[in-house]
Amino acid sequence: MSYVRRQLDLFFTALQFYTRLPAPKWLVYRAENLSLATAYLPFVGWIVGLTAGAVWFAADYLTNPSIAILCSMVVSILLTGAFHEDGFADVCDGFGGGWTREKILEIMKDSRVGTYASVGLILILALKFALLQSVASQDCGIIGVLVSGHALSRLMPVFVIYMLPYARDTDSKAKQVAEKPSFSVLVTAIIFGILPLFGLVVCLGQPLLLAVILVLGLITILLARYFKKWIGGYTGDCLGAIQQVCEVAFYFFLVVLWKFA
Repeated sequence: MSYVRRQLDLFFTALQFYTRLPAPKWLVYRAENLSLATAYLPFVGWIVGLTAGAVWFAADYLTNPSIAILCSMVVSILLTGAFHEDGFADVCDGFGGGWTREKILEIMKDSRVGTYASVGLILILALKFALLQSVASQDCGIIGVLVSGHALSRLMPVFVIYMLPYARDTDSKAKQVAEKPSFSVLVTAIIFGILPLFGLVVCLGQPLLLAVILVLGLITILLARYFKKWIGGYTGDCLGAIQQVCEVAFYFFLVVLWKFA
């Protein structure tokens, strides 16, 4: 198999796993590709961000900014099948209601939605909406903001895969994703994760925006330490929670930067 075909296989594997978009019929599922495909997780963020931005522009033209924001959020959730939001909700329930490693993991595996999950999802989606409203009021490239936010926030879970062991003992699809791949996978993910941010910095002429990498890195380290303390590592739900928190933190950083810059 050629190098290009191999990379296409990994990209479409990532697209199939992390979104609801269909993969080509010629793609052959291989369990070992799930771990290697994390290299393209930030690139999946490009696709989600571009789609959300396009919907934003269309809805803003047809209606108003608030409806446009909601439409873009709905489309991004539909596009990913609420993959990361589900992880965030499970983490809220697990760590909110469990006091031992076994209980936390048991609650996170439960498909039922509890109070912590409901409240957590409402608050984080409301905060995301409010932050994007503030972003929309600025004279900036909204597509660049969305692509950067989705890409960079999806890079952070890749670091956690290298920082922590997988917490569950059972063999699962998520565990196959969590297996630590080669260092080249991390390098590829870093390139796809930070490239849109550099483009946004050049577009806005705001070099201080690069500091968001340090902020999201710190948030990721703190969450990773918290997961390590309570469950001895991480699960796929933990990765989804990190993506959601880091995405919101990215928009939060932008709003604060524009307020005091």
